[in-house]
Amino acid sequence: MPETTPPPTADLTKFLDPLRIPEVLRPGPDGELTVRQVSAEVRLHSQLPPTPMWTYEGTFPGPTIEVRRGERLRVDWQNRVSTRYPALVGHLPEVTLPPAENEPGIDPALLNPAGPELPPWLVVHLHGAVTDGGHDGWTDNAVHTGRSQLSEYPNDQASMTLWYHDHAMGVTRLNVLAGLAGMYLVRDEEEERLRLPSGEFEVPLVLCDRNFATGPDGAPTGHLLHKTVGPLPFCGRYTLVNGVIWPHHAVQPRWYRFRVLNAANSRPFRLHLVDQENRRVPGVVWQIGSDAGLFGTPVPVGGTGLSLAPAERADLLVDFTALGGRTLRLVNSAPAPAEGERIGEDDPVGVPDPANRLPDPEVMEFRVAERADCEEPFALPAVLSPTFRRLSHDDIPHDHGHRMLMIHQTPQNMFEFWEMEEVPAAEVPPPGTVVDGLVQLRQDGQAERTYRRVAREFNDRLNWRIMEDAWEQWTVVNLGPRALHPVHVHLIQFQILTRAACDITTMDRAAGGTPVGKPVTWGTPSVIEPAEQGWKDTVTVAPGELVRIAGQFTGATGKYMYHCHILDHEDDGMMRPFTVSPMAVMALDPSMGDMGGHHH
Repeated sequence: MPETTPPPTADLTKFLDPLRIPEVLRPGPDGELTVRQVSAEVRLHSQLPPTPMWTYEGTFPGPTIEVRRGERLRVDWQNRVSTRYPALVGHLPEVTLPPAENEPGIDPALLNPAGPELPPWLVVHLHGAVTDGGHDGWTDNAVHTGRSQLSEYPNDQASMTLWYHDHAMGVTRLNVLAGLAGMYLVRDEEEERLRLPSGEFEVPLVLCDRNFATGPDGAPTGHLLHKTVGPLPFCGRYTLVNGVIWPHHAVQPRWYRFRVLNAANSRPFRLHLVDQENRRVPGVVWQIGSDAGLFGTPVPVGGTGLSLAPAERADLLVDFTALGGRTLRLVNSAPAPAEGERIGEDDPVGVPDPANRLPDPEVMEFRVAERADCEEPFALPAVLSPTFRRLSHDDIPHDHGHRMLMIHQTPQNMFEFWEMEEVPAAEVPPPGTVVDGLVQLRQDGQAERTYRRVAREFNDRLNWRIMEDAWEQWTVVNLGPRALHPVHVHLIQFQILTRAACDITTMDRAAGGTPVGKPVTWGTPSVIEPAEQGWKDTVTVAPGELVRIAGQFTGATGKYMYHCHILDHEDDGMMRPFTVSPMAVMALDPSMGDMGGHHH
């Protein structure tokens, strides 16, 4: 295939700047850290002026916090932000074609005047942490400048890649865009026994995208721009890795470990390692873990690439041993918004796709040295985590709870979470009736079940009160014809039990339900890819798909949230609360009954 490297975008040279590695913070002997949220100017590309941002400790991304399993950490998150909101907030008319959202710059008449008035009202969530509700970063518990959020993290969980980011109610997308995100690594003995590449050979890769305002000459000024089209979530033209636009990284011909995080507001990534002619480099990338820890055995990353929706993580091993002297690129082939599309092993990658908001597929460049500094004895382990086990429905205690969650897409293309409860047969309306919030679901060969909506907005009544240490199975059905949603559940790690395509043609989106007798149906479950069989805290649900997950609500109690991790969707209402309480307390208080979580 001929070379298809596109010309530099808006005069920013690709692969000009070296990859930055965030500073590592470790707790002192007292088990405490102070992390300041401060205004800073960060150079995102050497051809741009410094960019005003809100940051953790003056860098973007923030420092990588590293702890050991069982090492309790107390963090004083200090809000010391001293500037007005650093990004311009704009909105294009819905009639504007989506690719215009990727272009730098915006007509000043389309800027939201509320943007500059946004106060630094901040709250930190440690994504993936098992910690009590009071330390989880509840979305309404944000603080102003000069105040602190005090959080305690037990870290009693396996080696895994977590990350911390802002979670303030209604403005999460804007606060994260401003720069408030960083990586957090938990280490344990199981990981150390593998003797994986470490030190300079273990590299965090925090992926995201941004857009910029422009000056009179049309060139980007470095000033952040949050520009969206109609109901489409934010996607920016420029891909950043560790806060550098299209960086390069010098590596040796040896094994490396990469801790990859999709920290974008909404952009999906489907990553491929290619040569200068956009040909895939086969057989050198292995995934050894997902959101919540190591796999049992390594999983090869093939020609279909590595898919990461917002908030998903991947732990990778890459073997550059036979690639000395080569220049390789990491490219993205995922259209935006993602809809769960597959890509073929031989389909072209690294090709601009502006119609699907991917004008620049490049992510970063690897420059492999001719020879390594020293010999390396590393070999890919056959077994990673001896304690890992793959769950099936039969492995879960028989008295586990069940929850039904549906994703509704309105005729105006807004998205809602519907918490559902099953309707007794005697209360089902006559055949043909369509009732707002009433949906029937049927698996092939089984009787249909009827569900009614009991909540759709964040501040509707609290329905899901979960018993401490309980196992639950959550079923999520995406009733919409567009958009893949990454659903993040706070507190727990879970595994995916089922994926299945649904026939959603009977869903009447305008009426908000299915005609009685014409259910949404699903049949034979899809194969769950090996890379999705590990422990996770974020699961993607494609249009017309049913997904079942199972996990145990253990290790902490309190009030938590689950939400879509497309941050525009989360801020627009795709978020709901749940609580976890001790069994004895729930037994004494009838009002805390197991609402909606029937057990069998």
